[in-house]
Amino acid sequence: MIIGLTGGIAAGKSESAKYFESLGAYTIDADAIAHELTAKGMPALDELVKSFGGGILFPDGDLNRKKLADIIFSDKKAKLKIEKILHTHIISRINETISQNIKKCSIVIDAPLLFEVGLDRICDKIVVVRVSYDIQVERLALRDKLNADQARKRINSQMPMEKKVELADFVIDNSGSKEDLKKRVKDLYKLLTYVVKMM
Repeated sequence: MIIGLTGGIAAGKSESAKYFESLGAYTIDADAIAHELTAKGMPALDELVKSFGGGILFPDGDLNRKKLADIIFSDKKAKLKIEKILHTHIISRINETISQNIKKCSIVIDAPLLFEVGLDRICDKIVVVRVSYDIQVERLALRDKLNADQARKRINSQMPMEKKVELADFVIDNSGSKEDLKKRVKDLYKLLTYVVKMM
């Protein structure tokens, strides 16, 4: 079974992915893949530099992720261009990883842009992690050391949470504690793996 895991920025998606992994799922982290594919010498980084110039690099040639994030969150056209470059490479790597592991266990694809890039089409079930808008703003500001306006701008640049919830098969509410989240993930994983066994 392939489970697509997504949610709004700072909603607790990555934390949920860790809990799924601790229960035996094989987790594919789209953000970690993006990080790996934009390392020095990788084709994706070369394509970004060709499009946006050497200003997105540190003096040593590494990608300045903060600069790239600033471009993504302030320029819609540039955001689409960056996503197009990265997503081609990321999807290719995810498909490769799935084909290597699909027979071993359930796979969880942890991807913030699951719907936007069409990864939902290869998933058997979609799980969305959600919190209220106010909690999301608060957590994002704290996590990324932003002010409330900057946090809102980043949240508003993504697909609305309500839309993701509409498209999901299951929704995990993460407004409570880490223990609450852990229990919700455990209950859901038990249900999903039980369904697979019954098939």
